Amino acid sequence: MHDRLRETARGTVMYQIDLSGKTAVVFGVANRRSIAYAIARRLSEAGARLGFSFQGERLRKNVEGLAADFDGSFCFPCDVSGDADIDAAFDVIRKNAGGIDYLVHSVAFAPREDLEGEFVDTSREGFRVALDISTYSLIALTRAALPSLEERKGSVVALSYLGAERAVPNYNVMGTAKAGLEQVVRQLASELGGRGVRVNAISAGPINTLSARGIGGFTKILDVYRKRAPLRRNITQDEVGTAALFLLSDMASAITGTTLHVDAGYSIMGF
Repeated sequence: MHDRLRETARGTVMYQIDLSGKTAVVFGVANRRSIAYAIARRLSEAGARLGFSFQGERLRKNVEGLAADFDGSFCFPCDVSGDADIDAAFDVIRKNAGGIDYLVHSVAFAPREDLEGEFVDTSREGFRVALDISTYSLIALTRAALPSLEERKGSVVALSYLGAERAVPNYNVMGTAKAGLEQVVRQLASELGGRGVRVNAISAGPINTLSARGIGGFTKILDVYRKRAPLRRNITQDEVGTAALFLLSDMASAITGTTLHVDAGYSIMGF
């Protein structure tokens, strides 16, 4: 990868990230409004080839339609709750691309009933499912990708939210899962840094995505952020995509184990 300097029309020198010849695999893209799709678009614009996971035949057509937006992309099935599925997915990745340079983890799930009502009523099974799919999957996917990541000095980005650090109404067990995810990022970064592999997370502000609408009172959350964030606005998917491109690329070569807040500054405020 080369971070090229280029001259703009106004004469300002800017960096242009070039990921030509690199492969990025995105787990968890859902639709064109999803954060994962915005990250994929930024990576593609920089020249990376993309691979996309889908879970089950029911979602195959949808993900294949999204992948068609990107030249040279490929799709593969993967249920991140099963190690055999993950191994099979990386067999497909190796056949299509030889390996990967970048891993994007945008996978999160909790049973709807455990995102409603009181957190104290979280079911044991709902807790297990949420942490298995939303948290442990980052360990499992990184382990499967590690031979390629180590060889290519690659990097990993996972998506988090402020609910990992603070009590957010109705976020419930997903906050616990995201807190675990951020600790997994730190632990993996510590262990894999000596092998040249970087692992980071992005804590994105609320965005009106399909998954976010499953959180009770989400519209009110958007209003609070817009009123209280230092920038007095909500963020966009593209802003998260640009941040992910930066963290995955060599522009962030000395950054690992961090959680970067992309939230218009909301996380610095105390009320």
